[in-house]
Amino acid sequence: MFYTATADATASTAPAADIPLPPTPTAPREYIRHLLFGTPATVQATIRQLHQLGYAEPNDWSRPIPTGNPGEVMATLVKRVISQA
Repeated sequence: MFYTATADATASTAPAADIPLPPTPTAPREYIRHLLFGTPATVQATIRQLHQLGYAEPNDWSRPIPTGNPGEVMATLVKRVISQA
């Protein structure tokens, strides 16, 4: 159902300062880098296990990068964490 505006209706012009903002975290955020080295199957299995534990999404990891050693790849993940120090 639609309602028509009345002549005495006014729009709110309250300043944005009246809207409460969510608290900002006090702990500094840092980044941690993870490097996985191994066979492609082992690296993929580890990424799946970390996903099942709820640690990181599989798409957050880099694509497997050959290391130069036969049958070995590397995958990286950079994760933002809240500092515990």
